[in-house]
Amino acid sequence: MIRAVPLGGLGEIGLNMMAFEFKDHILVIDAGLMFPDNYLPGVDIVIPEFQFLRENRHKLVSIILTHGHEDHIGAMPFFLKEFSIPVYGTRFTLALLKEKLKEHNMPYGVELKAVSAGEVSQIGPFQVEYIGVNHSIVDGVGLAVTTEEGIIIHSGDFRIDLTPVDGQYTDLARFAQLGRDGVLALFSDSTNAEKDGFTLSETEVRKTLEGIFTSAKGRIIIAVFASNITRIQQVVELAAIFERKVFFSGKSMITNVAIAREQGFLNIPEGLEITEKKLSTLQDRQIAVVTTGSQGEPMSALARMAQGQHKAIKIRTGDTIILSSRFIPGNEKAITTVINSLYRMGADVVYEKVSDIHTSGHARKEELKLMLNMVRPRYFIPIHGEYRHLVKHANLAFDMGIEAERVFLLENGSVLGFKEGSAQVCDHVQTGRVMVDGKGVGDVGEMVLRDRRRLSGHGVVIVLLALDERTGETVYGPDIISRGFVYNGSGNYLLEDAKCLVLEVLDDMERPPRDGWMEIESDIQKRLKRFFFDVTEKSPIILPVIIPV
Repeated sequence: MIRAVPLGGLGEIGLNMMAFEFKDHILVIDAGLMFPDNYLPGVDIVIPEFQFLRENRHKLVSIILTHGHEDHIGAMPFFLKEFSIPVYGTRFTLALLKEKLKEHNMPYGVELKAVSAGEVSQIGPFQVEYIGVNHSIVDGVGLAVTTEEGIIIHSGDFRIDLTPVDGQYTDLARFAQLGRDGVLALFSDSTNAEKDGFTLSETEVRKTLEGIFTSAKGRIIIAVFASNITRIQQVVELAAIFERKVFFSGKSMITNVAIAREQGFLNIPEGLEITEKKLSTLQDRQIAVVTTGSQGEPMSALARMAQGQHKAIKIRTGDTIILSSRFIPGNEKAITTVINSLYRMGADVVYEKVSDIHTSGHARKEELKLMLNMVRPRYFIPIHGEYRHLVKHANLAFDMGIEAERVFLLENGSVLGFKEGSAQVCDHVQTGRVMVDGKGVGDVGEMVLRDRRRLSGHGVVIVLLALDERTGETVYGPDIISRGFVYNGSGNYLLEDAKCLVLEVLDDMERPPRDGWMEIESDIQKRLKRFFFDVTEKSPIILPVIIPV
């Protein structure tokens, strides 16, 4: 039996990770991260739980990376610290991975195997063919995995752009040929399954950019994902046509541009790129800045410009700012804050909601139906997306005439087995999310998060007491300190009333306490919790600190 085991990416955006198991061999595809939302205060990133792989580490043969986005390679440093297996990926993907491993102080000892679209690798019992796909990052691939049960296609992230500006097409001919040969199962990207029609072509985005370059009188500042090398190349070409010099700003932008140039995916004419010192010597109409910060990230280059804190670029009237990306859900507030600040400084701002300045890297409904029609799989499994995306994609398959029993709506941990031409959910394995907080991996649990949410929403109250160890008499206090709850200043009778409650607890206690100080601390917590909630309808964290002297 061939077993498909989704370990992340089904029911969520990010954390993409899939394993295929046959006998004593497991092939892993991607290891992505997810960025935390406001419900996870203090957490830096979220990665998949590796427990299933730990339990089967003797079976692991390799991991394949479909492309270099964070939601597909972001968990690799943590994965490779636990599992020493070969990593297959295209040149650009592996170059991004190498840079990421350096950041984690582990650049050596990892076996990286570069592959290209059209090549085939024999990995244990799996024969893997790499199929070129068009996406919002260069050098992406889908996979055709030939097994004893049949061919399994994993689409990776893809779109069908018939007029790409970089010449990187989704290889429709190869997908169609595999469909004619017979495909056992298709695992296909579902991110844009809710959206009608076809994805806007990068050629149309170029036309919009060209119009802005034609009309702009001052500096042009373009914020774009540092991984979107195709978009960066368009800006470089337009800058050359309109006689502007290009300045790259932001750490990840500078790094990715250097990697893309080295790998041959980005061509910058001699003398077009300038340094920070050269900026002040040029007129505004001669400058184009390509920067990070399209999502309003607080420390990004564009956010610092909007706050007037960028050392090289001060926004002024006449500047044209372009946010050449979509508003990722959860980032809307941060992005609009940056946009409003830029407008206050006199700039003109162009973004997705007012102009065709961005296109998604994920296939929409008509492209997804085209993929289904070409591949014609016996079984179809939507992947990569929240559960509603998977359902919408499954509905497309039904519309295409695929019977319900041949479509599987899986969730993370659901094991789909293929045997003798049939498929069924046959098992469930442990999956989950691991919080990465600074250098701590998995240290943050639900208790810690609950305390952080209470601290952020209700604050903390600290009760300080010093009691005589022998008699239990009060030596100092009670002193009450409040942070994030109510102001400590004079005239705040709430804390004065709280002190009286603490004194009541002390009056009622045995002297000296027979069972130590824990019972007193607990009583103080209970009474203050009830009091504060009755008066304010808030529940701050209450920390009694009793010092025996």
